[in-house]
Amino acid sequence: MDHVYDLIIVGSGIAGYSAALTAKSLKIDFLWLGEGAFGGKAGKVEYVRNYPAFYGNGEAFGKALSAQAEKEGIARVRARIDRVYKMKEGFVLTAGEESFHAKSVILACGVQTSGSLKGEKEFLGRGVSYCAVCDGGLYRGKKIAAVLSSEEYAEEAEYLASFADTVYCFCRYPEPVFQRKNILVRTGEPVAVEGGLRADKLRMKDGTALDVDGVFLLKDSAPPEALVGGLATEGAHVKAGRDLSTNLAGLFAAGDITGTPYQFAKAAGEGLVAAYSARAFLSKAGK
Repeated sequence: MDHVYDLIIVGSGIAGYSAALTAKSLKIDFLWLGEGAFGGKAGKVEYVRNYPAFYGNGEAFGKALSAQAEKEGIARVRARIDRVYKMKEGFVLTAGEESFHAKSVILACGVQTSGSLKGEKEFLGRGVSYCAVCDGGLYRGKKIAAVLSSEEYAEEAEYLASFADTVYCFCRYPEPVFQRKNILVRTGEPVAVEGGLRADKLRMKDGTALDVDGVFLLKDSAPPEALVGGLATEGAHVKAGRDLSTNLAGLFAAGDITGTPYQFAKAAGEGLVAAYSARAFLSKAGK
């Protein structure tokens, strides 16, 4: 049986790192999962204005965080979680074919503030997917559309093309290049997913529509309700109390995923609070 951690932290941003830093100081048996260097957000900021005791640009901020993490011995396991399952006892998290087990979870995986399509939530599981590895095999010999938020998802499009007859790719980055001949790069701006019982059309901004058997939206952050079944949300955000607990016992949220303001200082504070709340939960449960 896989090791069951007391806590798994999902998200490589400031909230996730703050939770990991706090969990270590509290001597919690934890695992920190995420992609990229602190979510990639820190390094793109022109000037960090609201973080106490720091002044400089995002690149310098990211380097300072990395140096601290190395000194504290905090390592992040590179993985993009595609599902979090609430079990009778604890949680199971999956990343493609990998799985992780925990007694409690902190979601600190950010929020997708742009690029959402009308109808994508309504057709989730009925022709809309956020995970190529999870659902690609269901579209063997089919025609599908893939909307890529960045070049890092090109590999997933290639993976989809190993099953599908045709993959129509809409890339939100310049000069996309693919190896497989059945990947067709399309222009135009997708705005909506449409269909009956299942999604079967991708509508463009100019009013035209592409007939497809499924739509893959490959982006940094999937809607939280797609990540965790039964999770209470409000718009794009997770509903969380002052202790950052959610409606699912043992599941906490921190950072941008809980709502505005989307600021580093807020994320760091919530990461700390969520870690303390997770410890309280584990203590109360006798775990």
